[in-house]
Amino acid sequence: MNEVAEFLSDVLGHEASDLDLFRRALTHTSASRDSYERLEFLGDRVIGLAMARWLYERFPNEPEGKLSRRYNVLVARDTCGEIGREIGLPALIRLGRQAREDGANWSDNVVGDVVEALVGALFIEAGLDKAEEVVRRLWGPYLDAQRGAPKHAKSALQELAAARNFAAPEYEIERKTGAHHAPRFTVCVSIKGVGEASAEGSSKQEAETAAATELLNRLT
Repeated sequence: MNEVAEFLSDVLGHEASDLDLFRRALTHTSASRDSYERLEFLGDRVIGLAMARWLYERFPNEPEGKLSRRYNVLVARDTCGEIGREIGLPALIRLGRQAREDGANWSDNVVGDVVEALVGALFIEAGLDKAEEVVRRLWGPYLDAQRGAPKHAKSALQELAAARNFAAPEYEIERKTGAHHAPRFTVCVSIKGVGEASAEGSSKQEAETAAATELLNRLT
């Protein structure tokens, strides 16, 4: 059996009728102009809708703010990337030679994009119910691990600064390295007169979150 078809059957529980659609979902722009980008756009929205409905049903007594915090963590690029690596996507992603040598097939940016693209392709071929079933199955362990609605590190740092009458946290990009398809950002967060912390991430947002987490750990 074709390895893509086998993956779809074994991991997603789907027998594809249009394998080219799913091959496109696995193709980075460095390998072909016919890449996953449009499917990623669609899949991102499908995951968002599936997750929002799931959270609405799962936590009937939680207010919008707590649901939003759960949602933001679950649909974050690093969560999508982790799920993609768990299900074996790095071996299937089609990349140009340089992108593969740079390890882009393991990065949160690329693997997360491919997860979204696959959900988009699944939605096109099998409909929303099937896409939702796969989202709930793959994301289930992550939702089950949330004992309470998580608070985003940047929000928590902002609240801590306000509670202690500190200045507001300020974020600054210290450097950006790596290729276009596999960037690395280093961000410094500082609270004037209190302290600072730096951290790396595959996106500016990821690096800011990691830096905020680090400074929070130092202040609590």
